[in-house]
Amino acid sequence: MAARRPTHNHPTSQTSTSTTGAARPRRRRRTGAARNQQSAGRVEVAVSNDLETLGDDVVETVADDNRTFADLGVPSALVTALAAAGVTKPFPIQAATLPDSLAGKDVLGRGRTGSGKTYAFVLPVLARLAASTTKRRPNHPRALILAPTRELATQIQASIAPLADKLGLRSMTIFGGVGHGPQITGLRKGADIVVACPGRLEDHVQAGHAKLGAVEITVLDEADHMADLGFLPAVRRILEQTPADAQRLLFSATLDAGVDVLVRRFMTDPITHSVDSARSPVARMTHHVLHVQSDARLPVLVDLTAAPGRSLVFTRTKYGAKALTKKLIAQGVPAVELHGNLSQGARTRNLEAFSDGTARTLVATDIAARGIHVDGVTLVIHADPPVEHKAYLHRSGRTARAGAEGTVVTLMTDDQVRDVRDLTRKAGIAPTITKLDATHPLLTELAPGDRTYVAPSVKEPVTGQSTGKRSSGSSRSGGSRSGRRPAATRSETNGRPSEARRSEGSRADAARSGTPSRRPSRRTRRRPANQQAA
Repeated sequence: MAARRPTHNHPTSQTSTSTTGAARPRRRRRTGAARNQQSAGRVEVAVSNDLETLGDDVVETVADDNRTFADLGVPSALVTALAAAGVTKPFPIQAATLPDSLAGKDVLGRGRTGSGKTYAFVLPVLARLAASTTKRRPNHPRALILAPTRELATQIQASIAPLADKLGLRSMTIFGGVGHGPQITGLRKGADIVVACPGRLEDHVQAGHAKLGAVEITVLDEADHMADLGFLPAVRRILEQTPADAQRLLFSATLDAGVDVLVRRFMTDPITHSVDSARSPVARMTHHVLHVQSDARLPVLVDLTAAPGRSLVFTRTKYGAKALTKKLIAQGVPAVELHGNLSQGARTRNLEAFSDGTARTLVATDIAARGIHVDGVTLVIHADPPVEHKAYLHRSGRTARAGAEGTVVTLMTDDQVRDVRDLTRKAGIAPTITKLDATHPLLTELAPGDRTYVAPSVKEPVTGQSTGKRSSGSSRSGGSRSGRRPAATRSETNGRPSEARRSEGSRADAARSGTPSRRPSRRTRRRPANQQAA
């Protein structure tokens, strides 16, 4: 187990508004008045102000920072590996947090989607393990990265794997929707870094396949989203099994909800860095609200998505995503869907189709608003306006990433005027509002280029629910057992449909193929002879 790093006050640099409190002995559990009294001097300044009073406005000034990764303290082997991948200039969130995280301190980092948070925690994890003398052991990971969704875990692993290989470190993912077997095998072989969703990881912990007593550093990515999905109880149980003196990093677009509870209980003198306001939109992102009649909604969507470039369309429900995908395909727009009713294999195939250009349009629920990074998304369309302003910002963050330009369009019908007005006000957005139909010239300005349509193929892209076969293991985002999350969230992230839905899907497939669906035979029990009718 690595020794605990010193807990001292962090001097504020000229370009930092990070805050910390006085050093204190670490206590594993604090409740009641004692906890409140002890946390007042440390957490209330660094966390409570950021989470409650200053959470939307405090921003760290890191403009014109010309420091390199080497200047920030990144080991030379990692600097070389980053340069080979074309990564040479740190993003602001990386420049702000790396000196502290590489020094072994607990860090709270807030940056908007697309700000470079992944490398901000991946590099400290790799640097710490590479410098450690602890050897890899079966079933005992040395670093743990928790993410709310399978897609985000996969994206993080994609960033870690090439760098870990250069350092001789082994990493793996653990999430639901796939079989337990390969994950158990990977843990037995020994993994230095485990990137996991809380539910499935907890399954392995309880089964004895994953033992967390050797974890030296833990990362929580998109912690606020884990709170929204109801994962915090599982996260707390997992953190309780890691060493009390392990380093902990928390990165998110916002620092609110139940995150405060995790900070107070599991982090020691955390240093808070906030380089992007949670409310502020990206400067190179333009926002438009298109006021349409209900019957013009689909024609407008078809026109926008038929333009060149990648488009990401958000709906509020899984059914809405599925239905809209079918309608776009029927109109000649190659589209795929992404939502919780798809199996993991279908989700992966659809994301690959969107990434390689086979499908120019991805229709998704909010599950795709976090952690899915596909380069070149030029247009984000809110076909259904989200309920919360944070969801609007997270959805919109799929475009205009890393300094690129992007356009965000929200479709608004007559009955949504008040909701959209409140939504944009809370998000700090002043959109251009235009009342139009599918013939309006503004559509070609928002999505320039010739419209192209493709005749629907006999075999459409993967757009349906998962097949009738059950996937081995839990198929929720975190893979947790029933009862671990609220029902509404469970339905959104469930990776397989219900029995009734599978039956409906089978009958629908049979109807399309012209083959009559087979109903289960109904057997009648034979009565005993003395009970049969005469």
